Amino acid sequence: MSSRFLLFSAAVLSLVPAMAQCQQANTAPGGVSIVQPGAPGHSNKTLTPETASAAPRKPSEADIKFMQGMIMHHSQAVEMTDLLRTRSQDKEVQALGKRISISQTDEMRFMKQWLTDRGLPLSEHGSMDMAGMDMSGMDHAGMDHASMDHMDMGPMPTMPGMLTPAQMKALAAATGPAFDHLFLTGMIQHHTGALTMVKDLFASPGAGQDPQLFDFASDVDNTQQAEIDIMRHMLKEKQ
Repeated sequence: MSSRFLLFSAAVLSLVPAMAQCQQANTAPGGVSIVQPGAPGHSNKTLTPETASAAPRKPSEADIKFMQGMIMHHSQAVEMTDLLRTRSQDKEVQALGKRISISQTDEMRFMKQWLTDRGLPLSEHGSMDMAGMDMSGMDHAGMDHASMDHMDMGPMPTMPGMLTPAQMKALAAATGPAFDHLFLTGMIQHHTGALTMVKDLFASPGAGQDPQLFDFASDVDNTQQAEIDIMRHMLKEKQ
């Protein structure tokens, strides 16, 4: 057996305790790994027991209002995509709408959990408004405006880019290519408002410092800008 092989074997064996120590550093007592869920679009993180036991960074007022407002903002986008099932025959528009619905439903779930983990209400006023409701399982297409009016939903502040009641009524009444045009232009308006909300968040002193919130807001900015470009291209093709 050569001396070079013996030296190599000794070097490998010397790494074993260090690797074991590194692995144990990310494992809680009892051998259970501590995993922090990432924001939508981001991977989970394995934490050390010391990091996991640290209290979450206290969110700023702008952070809280951003998450509460974005839940309401997303819920209207999901309501818009639900209309596609009965109003559109365009497979390309339907596929885009399905992607938007899935991603924004997942993001609403994340935002609600983020607020709950910090003991915060899901809406700014704490009333039973759209921000506090789980819209993902609701059949919006089967609800007419009269039934919506009879629900005690409280005041609904307007967020940037959200469609007005008149715009939503026109969208719900349209079918075929007319619906597709209103849907695409309305969703571009809606997404542009979300980009404004992200911009305002990062422009607020001390806001956006929470790692999960930062990752989430950055992902919203990137994803919705890309979808705006796709929808603008669709509109040009359908003219």
